[in-house]
Amino acid sequence: MGLLERRGKEKDSRKKLILKSARTLFFKKGFSQVTVDEIAKLSELGKGSIYLYFNSKEEIYAQILLNDIDNFNQQVSVLLNKKSSAAALLVEFSCIYVDFFLNEGELFRILMTYMLQPAKMNLTKELNSQILTANARSIDVIGKILQLGVESEEFSESINLKQNQNAIWGLFNGIISLYIFSGSQIKRRDRIYSTIKLALEIFIKGLK
Repeated sequence: MGLLERRGKEKDSRKKLILKSARTLFFKKGFSQVTVDEIAKLSELGKGSIYLYFNSKEEIYAQILLNDIDNFNQQVSVLLNKKSSAAALLVEFSCIYVDFFLNEGELFRILMTYMLQPAKMNLTKELNSQILTANARSIDVIGKILQLGVESEEFSESINLKQNQNAIWGLFNGIISLYIFSGSQIKRRDRIYSTIKLALEIFIKGLK
């Protein structure tokens, strides 16, 4: 291995370490309560080293969000190759989406904060564009499932795909918001699942 290649790998390893440490702290304490000093300490790096890789705490936060959205998109993309009804695929998508946030509740808060207050993040146009594009890919999977339903004549050909995919996306987020930070943690998962299942049943009837 050449010197440049070794240095490149070391740089990549440090960046991953910073993101891993920051992710641990953000999800444990919440974004606003974490400082760059704490991230540096957990990473066993100097504070100056953090700024060699990221311009701000917000940029670290955004990169974590982008990585997690990309991971989610990899999980749901396989649904489009399954030989299931569109209704079943929507239910499966919802389960993956709910689990994605129930496993890391703070991630949902991070996503909602970003979607509602993107200007406060003070991100570069490039990073902001990457997050919006990644999030749009998630929503587009719903639209593709709806399209499969139209093509199989499971859903009416007159439905507006864009409006309905956005409505379903909003439905998921609204229901998760109701329960993810309140009530008994033991009952939280069942409440979210059962409410989304009921809402989807009603929504799907309107698509047919």
